[in-house]
Formats: sequence, C-alpha cells, structure tokens
Amino acid sequence: MYVTLLYTYAREYHFTSCGFFGCTGCGHRAFGAHGLAETLAANGRTDTFETAVLYHFFHTLALLLVGAVALIRPERALGGVAIAFLLGILIFSGSLYVLAVFNLPFLGAITPFGGVAFIVGWVLFALKMRGK
Repeated sequence: MYVTLLYTYAREYHFTSCGFFGCTGCGHRAFGAHGLAETLAANGRTDTFETAVLYHFFHTLALLLVGAVALIRPERALGGVAIAFLLGILIFSGSLYVLAVFNLPFLGAITPFGGVAFIVGWVLFALKMRGK
C-alpha cells in the first residue's frame, strides 16, 4: 500500500508541482527582464533576481528528476527530498525575489534557510539512492 501511495504521489503531485514551478520560473524570468528591469537596476538587485531565477529553475529540474526516479523506483520514498526542494524554492528564491523587487535587506536573513533546505534535499537524495 505504501508503494502505491508513493507512486500516486509521484505521478499526480510531483509532476504537477514541476509544471507549476517551471511556469512560475519562466514567468519570473520574463517579468524580471521586461517589467522589472528598471526597478531591479534602481535597487541594484538585478544579480539577486537572476540568482533567484537560476536556483528556482535548477531545483524545478531536480524535482523532475526526483519524480522520474520515484516512478522507476517507488520503494525509495523520495517525498522528503521533494518537500526539501519545494521549501528551498519557496524560501530561497522567494525571499530573493521579494528582496530584489522591494529592496528589503532584512529578507537576506531568511534566504539561508532556503539554501539549507536545498542542501538537505540533495543529501537526502544521495542517501536514498545508496544501496539496493
């Protein structure tokens, strides 16, 4: 039963979240390049915004990888990896997006928690892929 639940999670939720985060990443990138270019330049935060988009996309692709592995090897129980990557995108990239657009430096204190979530996700992925 547990394997069936994981398979359903991977098939239904995982790829939906990849689609959502891929779409929002494209939207953020396009809006940053066209609609927010002057604001980002005025705030001196264009690089910050680009970093947010970069990590957003990398970890959307990582979610896609995790979903594919979960379909092939459902016994690996990769839900924790996916949650860590999702939290990383929301906290790391999300705080950088807000920091870049609204120039709120105190949000820089939140960003490392998202980075830790990314690292935890990658460590969990490596541990889950070990062994048989």
